[in-house]
Amino acid sequence: MIKIFSVFIVSVLMFILSASKVSAEVYVAEASATLKKSQANSDYRVKVLKAYLSKHNSPLADYAGYFVETADKYNIDWRLVPAISGVESTFGKRIPANSFNAYGWANGAYKFKSWEDSIEIVSKTLREKYIDRGAPSIAKIARRYAPPSSTWAGKVKFFMRKIEPLPVAFTLEG
Repeated sequence: MIKIFSVFIVSVLMFILSASKVSAEVYVAEASATLKKSQANSDYRVKVLKAYLSKHNSPLADYAGYFVETADKYNIDWRLVPAISGVESTFGKRIPANSFNAYGWANGAYKFKSWEDSIEIVSKTLREKYIDRGAPSIAKIARRYAPPSSTWAGKVKFFMRKIEPLPVAFTLEG
C-alpha cells in the first residue's frame, strides 16, 4: 500500500512540475484574445444598416458604423436615428443644400457641420431632451418631435422594422 501511495505522489508531483513547462496555455490565450478583438470589429448591426442604407442609395450608408457607435454611446436603439432620417428625408436624399439635416431638425432649417455632427447631436438630444425627460417611447417622442402628426411614430417604427426585423422596443428607457 505504501508503494502504491508513493507512486501516486510521485506521479502527481511529476504532473504538476511538468505542467508549468507546457506553453500551450500561452498560445490559447493569445489566439482567444485575437479572436475576441476581431469579433468586436465586426458588429453585425453595422453591416445590416450599411446594406439597408446602400439599398436606398443613401448618402448616410458610409456612416452606418457611426450611427451604431453613437446609439450605443447614448443607449438608444441603433435603428432609431436612421429610421427618423427615412421618415424625414428619405434617408438623407431630400435635405436642404449643405445642411446635413436628414432628420427634419427645426423643420429643416437647422444646418449641421457634417453627417457625424448631425448623428451625434440628434442622438444626444433624443437621449437627454426626450427620453430622459419623460418621452421614453417612440409615440411620446413623436408628440414633441413631430407635432401634430399622428403618423410619424408609426412610420419611424416601420423603418426600424425594415432595417432589422427585431421587435421595436416601445420603451427606450435606459
